[in-house]
Amino acid sequence: MNSPKRVFTMPINPVGTSDRPEAESARGGDSPTMQGITVRDQATVQATEKKLNFFERYLSLWVAACMIVGVLLGKLLPGFIDGLRRLEFGNNSQINVPIAVLIWLMIIPMMMKVDFAAIRGVGKRPRGLVVTLIVNWLVKPFSMALFAWLFFRFVFSAWITPADADQYIAGSIILAAAPCTAMVFVWSYLSDGDPAYTLVQVSVNDLLMLVLFAPIVRFLVSGASNLHVPFRVLLYSVVIFIVIPLVAGVLIRRWFVSRHGKVWFEEQLLPRFAPVSMTALLATLLLIFGFQADNITGKSLHVVLIAVPILIQVYFNSSLTYGLMRLFKVEYGIAAPGALIGASNFFELAVATAIALFGPGSGAALATVVGVLIEVPVMLSVCSVCKRTRHWFPAAQPAH
Repeated sequence: MNSPKRVFTMPINPVGTSDRPEAESARGGDSPTMQGITVRDQATVQATEKKLNFFERYLSLWVAACMIVGVLLGKLLPGFIDGLRRLEFGNNSQINVPIAVLIWLMIIPMMMKVDFAAIRGVGKRPRGLVVTLIVNWLVKPFSMALFAWLFFRFVFSAWITPADADQYIAGSIILAAAPCTAMVFVWSYLSDGDPAYTLVQVSVNDLLMLVLFAPIVRFLVSGASNLHVPFRVLLYSVVIFIVIPLVAGVLIRRWFVSRHGKVWFEEQLLPRFAPVSMTALLATLLLIFGFQADNITGKSLHVVLIAVPILIQVYFNSSLTYGLMRLFKVEYGIAAPGALIGASNFFELAVATAIALFGPGSGAALATVVGVLIEVPVMLSVCSVCKRTRHWFPAAQPAH
């Protein structure tokens, strides 16, 4: 007698997805309805289930709340705010102590996420990284300088004085010269990007930032505005806000991974630092808006005007990156994060650098803060476009 045939099925686990309970729920477990669904189709279903956490979803709201509270503090407690403003690392260093400490609390946990060992595999799929680097370092800062110069010097000249225009141009350039490091992991996750390749893109950008950020900022700010950029202060900013957090993040990561393993470090320890970074971000914004109280209340229209060229350059650079990725037939999981890195900014570094160069009450600092204010809604719109156009790109190649 012939025995009945047994059919063995294997659960599908798409590349780049997590084994967390919520991911298992999205896969449907061992439900028979999942049999026959391709990895790419399942990834598309998963992408629609991904959401920001409570803080990230309402980041623009928290920024707006900090803006209101900070301005009120600046107006109601001017002596207290001025005392905080005067706390600097040495005379005329222009690096504010409270801001520096809060920036470290923000950036060090972000740097702890970066695994520079991932760079070793970049040679296998170089096209996506090459496009990302070209846009981030050869296009983005220069296009922002052009847009800022055009709008603040000419289009908005009826409402903005030449002195304010110089400050806003400088702040916009500083914002665009710092590629996103931390939030891009969130945007990559939401757009169903390749997490490993996103890590490579971020790691290489962080290393290049060590040597390119300062000369690009100095060259463009001096060329597009009438402001002098003291290279010594700019160099101090790079050391304090890039080198120190980067080295600290690498050493802390290496120490914990060597003792507890990579899985424990990334799944147990890193999430505990998230509230620290976010609290420091809000406290930083609170101080900045307190320092900026007179500027904001006297120039509320300028906040709206500053947002215009920043929005244009964000959509221009993300579209350029995405289009080049499609032209060179880069797979979607690499193309989407590339577009998102081209659109977003390392606003924590930008804010700190603008404060160090021009002071916490400067127009340059205000311009970088406007970038924070519009970051979330703009990036969510870019994520939405990417997900709707994923069919433009070739399917991911299976790993060998």
